[in-house]
Amino acid sequence: MKANTQPLQTGCIYHIYNRGINGEQLFRNEANYQLFLKKYDQYIHPIAKTYAYCLMGNHFHLLLEIRSVDEIRNHFLKPGQNLEYQLKFSTEERIGKFVSSQFGHLFNGYAQTINKAFSRTGGLFEEPFRRIQVDSDSYFSSLVIYIHLNPQIHGFTNDLSDYPYSSFQSHISDKPTLLERSKILEWFGGREAFIKSHKFQAIGNLDIEW
Repeated sequence: MKANTQPLQTGCIYHIYNRGINGEQLFRNEANYQLFLKKYDQYIHPIAKTYAYCLMGNHFHLLLEIRSVDEIRNHFLKPGQNLEYQLKFSTEERIGKFVSSQFGHLFNGYAQTINKAFSRTGGLFEEPFRRIQVDSDSYFSSLVIYIHLNPQIHGFTNDLSDYPYSSFQSHISDKPTLLERSKILEWFGGREAFIKSHKFQAIGNLDIEW
């Protein structure tokens, strides 16, 4: 199936997922997972709200909402910045390109660090990264559960609450988080209902390539 390469649009919710080239490992140790999340917070949090994620050895899944035009402008535009920089945010189309470039910074920056650490060369991720716009409430709910169930689906754990590289633990925790925890818990009807929904594994019929 050809990758969906529709431009990312502000205010829209997407399932974004990708894997390593030829199934190559993206995350080889604890430090790799933490590095990806650190760079994610650096490049993606300013341009998107994150509802769920899971990092899985040779692939990852993200469920996020691209922030509004005003949110992005307010975050990046500061007094005294030169005209060339300001032009990046002058139209919605330019902001869309800027959003895509932030994902490029995430993937390229992470790949460069991995290449140096493991003496490899070339691209690490398949290109372009997959993106599917979420267009219904039921699809959104199914994706949250599917993403969190990935470690069980792929045999990494028998209990998704034990897996440290997804957003599930953060959603049921009281620790500070950059995730949209309150919205997710409210969406599912509270913490207990959120946990129960995952135990029933009601992921529906999702058209996901892998």
